[in-house]
Amino acid sequence: MEDEKRRFKATIDGKPYIFIGEGSYEHMQATADLLNDQLTKIKDQLPNTSKDDRAILTAFNAISNQLSMKEAAAKQAGSASDQEK
Repeated sequence: MEDEKRRFKATIDGKPYIFIGEGSYEHMQATADLLNDQLTKIKDQLPNTSKDDRAILTAFNAISNQLSMKEAAAKQAGSASDQEK
């Protein structure tokens, strides 16, 4: 059975959005909170950047973190298979 998609309202960087996804309310709220925190940190560190530039920097950081986690998981999986030999 497919997970039910939910509508979630959030304000991101002062703008209201409606997201549709399978995550719980808690997951969606935590995601919105983390995104707002990261946007605020970039704004504080680079006050002259535009909203678009802050969004790109936040997306870049998120993808970079995702790739790092994939690499770490692959390395850990490789270590686990080496130990099984």
